[in-house]
Amino acid sequence: MIARIIVLSLYAIMIIAVGIFGFRKTKSFKDFFLAGGNVGALMSAFSYGTAYFSAVLFIGFAGKVGWGFGYSGLWIAVFNALVGVLGMWGIFGWRIKKMSIEYDVTTMSEFLEKRYDSPFLKLYASIVIFVFLIPYSAAVFIGLSYLFTSNFGIPYWYSLIFMGLFTAIYLVMGGYKSMAMIDMIFGMIMSVSVIVLYFSTVSVGGGLGAITISLAEIDSQLTQAVGPPGLWALFSLIFLTSIAPFAMPQLIQKFYAIKDKQAVQQGMVASTIFAILIGGVAYFTGATTRIFLNPTSTPAAFSDGKPIFDALMPELLTKVIPESLSILMLLLVMSASMSTLAALVLVSSSSLVKDFYAGFINKNVSDEQLTLLMRFASGLFVFLSVIIAYFKPQTIVTILGISWGAIGASFLGPFVWGLLSKKVTKWGAISSSVIGLIVTLGLYYFADHSSPSAGTIGMMVSLALNPIVSVFTHD
Repeated sequence: MIARIIVLSLYAIMIIAVGIFGFRKTKSFKDFFLAGGNVGALMSAFSYGTAYFSAVLFIGFAGKVGWGFGYSGLWIAVFNALVGVLGMWGIFGWRIKKMSIEYDVTTMSEFLEKRYDSPFLKLYASIVIFVFLIPYSAAVFIGLSYLFTSNFGIPYWYSLIFMGLFTAIYLVMGGYKSMAMIDMIFGMIMSVSVIVLYFSTVSVGGGLGAITISLAEIDSQLTQAVGPPGLWALFSLIFLTSIAPFAMPQLIQKFYAIKDKQAVQQGMVASTIFAILIGGVAYFTGATTRIFLNPTSTPAAFSDGKPIFDALMPELLTKVIPESLSILMLLLVMSASMSTLAALVLVSSSSLVKDFYAGFINKNVSDEQLTLLMRFASGLFVFLSVIIAYFKPQTIVTILGISWGAIGASFLGPFVWGLLSKKVTKWGAISSSVIGLIVTLGLYYFADHSSPSAGTIGMMVSLALNPIVSVFTHD
């Protein structure tokens, strides 16, 4: 316990030191939000990867998907890497950077306004980003707090408050300047940690062959190409987590900040390798929860004999990781979470301050005031996320699904087509965005669809509507 506290203390000191360094280097809003738009390949690659994969993956998704789908959950990792990362960087990476320079924009909301000449889209986008990224951040806080509770026996809400304060201090100080630097360190910690996690799991399970046999004995479908929940359930998870990144503001921001075309090409390779490693190990170990956990041996992970999905992975880690290496797993989830939270907080704060306040309330706000307001808004966003996390409204997978689905459905149609084609119109963009969001929320709240299913259908509607409506309308 003392060793863990010492390591965590050093970890915290390192992050605060980087925050102070970033604070001293931050002279303007662009420095705070985009690190001056001059971030190199490796920093951008790790920043993208660590923002993509957070505690939501390791605590909520890996546990629930692994328990339900078995090995077929690995398809999600494959498509995340090849589509959500490689496809995103290869097809859109340089386009996004180029468009940000051409239109002189620093946020997605500004891009949509200038691309479609629509102040409405800017206002609408800023509201959607702020509203739906708060529950996503709450999901990250929930996962992180669960891990602290299982490792240290600290009450959930103590863990939550500690992580909220720590995140707020780190972000308010340095902004993206700090985040880009620390994400490289986070990425390296995550890479080493998942390698240790994989080999520890295989060793405790008696080898890969023994694990596979054990899974097949529990349910033969757990080792087949499509797990027990079925093809549509698997497809919706793949589509949601692989296609939504094409419209997620916190990931798009990485390309606004990247240095040049060469950095995009180099970052694409590094980011894809990172995604295969992180996603592959997460979903593989998630599948082994069926083998290592049961209501008798791990009652904390079950309620009335049914698994508590958000508790599965924290309990699994205590089973397969040697005590001497358990601190690595804590650092793994902390690193993934801190980077994701940083990206979410910065993007959400910019939607409130840069897009809404400076765009509609006070257009003459100075750069210094804008930076100060960003710091304040970052703290406010963390506070709201912690409040939601305290009440734990849904499982992590449900919260993530509705957040990603709502944002993906709102922006996939207008953003992707806005980058690819000059023929799509303002009315095509508005209809695809608004109707896509309505479909997602309607299916989830009124038609009893799961959040991944509702998000998938909403994103498909959004992607299809923009070009269709544009054929019949003019700007």
